[in-house]
Amino acid sequence: MNLDEFLKYLNSGKEVIAGSDIHKYMSELSDEAMKLSYELNNKYNPPEEIQKLFFRLINKPIDKTFRLFPPFYTDCGKNINVGKNVFINSCCHFQDQGGIKIGNNVLIGHNVVIATLNHNQVPEKRGNLLPQAVIIGNDVWIGSNVTILPGVNIGNGAIIAAGAVVSKNVEKNTIAAGVPAKIIKEIKND
Repeated sequence: MNLDEFLKYLNSGKEVIAGSDIHKYMSELSDEAMKLSYELNNKYNPPEEIQKLFFRLINKPIDKTFRLFPPFYTDCGKNINVGKNVFINSCCHFQDQGGIKIGNNVLIGHNVVIATLNHNQVPEKRGNLLPQAVIIGNDVWIGSNVTILPGVNIGNGAIIAAGAVVSKNVEKNTIAAGVPAKIIKEIKND
């Protein structure tokens, strides 16, 4: 198993069987992510060093406009894609095995959780994992303490109000709030 094979399998949305080679490789990636997260989170790093550590964590180039305030937590890291001019505030948790795609000009508030894995609902298969990507469009603002669940797409220009739990897609240029999140307003360009 290598990283490309792993990402291809997870991005296909196929079930990950507990104890399988893919599941074992996922655990290896989690160990690597914990080591890099420890380095990122447990001492002061200037912005340039944070960018370098985040690059190592996701194994992809990032734009020089990227900004992150640690601590930051992920249990994989390798299936995160970040656009230009992205800001991630402190204490965010990204469970990215199923894929997290963040567009350009995105603001992510404190304590945001993005989850991309569910467990099989059948009790005998409960250890199996079901990956689904989360896609965040351009010009999105995600407020503090938001939880975004697997398979959600957030449209360009949307705002997710603080504390929302997003379980369904959010249309572009709308504001979603609540538990579960519902559209409360359309954003009009003046």
